[in-house]
Amino acid sequence: MKIRVGFVAMSVHLKNASPSSTMTVTNFNKIIDREAGLRKLTSIAAKNLQNTLRILRHAHAHDIHVYRFTSKLIPLIGHELTEGWNFWSKLGPEFEEVGKFVQDHNMRVSFHPDHFAILNSKSDEVVANSILDLERHVKMFELMGLDERAKLVMHVGGSFKDKQESLQRFEENWSRVPDKVKRRLTLENDDKTYTARETLQLCEKLNIPMVLDIHHHRCNPGEEELRDLVPRVFATWDATGLVPKIHVSSPKSLEALTHHADYIDIDDLLPFLNLVREIDNQDFDIMVEAKQKDDSAFRLCADLAAVDGMKKVDGGTFEY
Repeated sequence: MKIRVGFVAMSVHLKNASPSSTMTVTNFNKIIDREAGLRKLTSIAAKNLQNTLRILRHAHAHDIHVYRFTSKLIPLIGHELTEGWNFWSKLGPEFEEVGKFVQDHNMRVSFHPDHFAILNSKSDEVVANSILDLERHVKMFELMGLDERAKLVMHVGGSFKDKQESLQRFEENWSRVPDKVKRRLTLENDDKTYTARETLQLCEKLNIPMVLDIHHHRCNPGEEELRDLVPRVFATWDATGLVPKIHVSSPKSLEALTHHADYIDIDDLLPFLNLVREIDNQDFDIMVEAKQKDDSAFRLCADLAAVDGMKKVDGGTFEY
């Protein structure tokens, strides 16, 4: 099976390359001329996109083909202070350049909208704002010229003291989600509330691809074994034209099990690789979620290259 390694948003190797520089509401309000403040926000966003392109070039130079954009590319977008300001028309060239690089180098990219996007909320306003946020993410993909293989990853949401009712509410609210968002959305199991099995059942019912987070499963396993779930999870990707994707991280400590460590302990991943090779032998991609960002992906690649039976295809791709 072939596996590829990717990382999230930031580079600890590149200097002055943050893709998520911002401006606080307080500082925006200090600017007397609102339009001057909006132009400043647009300038920050343009720099974020230029730094994103730098990071993509850096990733490509290290044979990393899988990358997640930050959701903070455009400061204060969606805030009432920026209402009516058309970031899209002003940032078109920057988005297009990023998208062209992704397409030219056949990279797999995604967004992970922030935690306040909750489709199973009890509040109609929260659900409506969540859908608007998802639409903004889709708009960024569209400006990049990226097709529906560029995905959004999100969690099911809160339990609101009744998981079954909250799962049902997600299903009901799904009808409110525009088709262009539905076609890009994937769901991930979380570390405290919705287990891999619960997330998978929702994905199967609504025909949503599932991103399996193996660290979250360790924290919140439920009653199912991964051996029984993996073939079904991977099958949710069959119609997408993509191989499945998983998230991997290591706990900061046994006392802080849900917190991410700086790097990936290869022993947290290797049992899963062996399991997939045994029961499915399916190609898949790995998103590294660790504090040291690109360096954690590079170190994991070095550790994978040392595993018996592992063949290095390029710097970020392996056959096992």
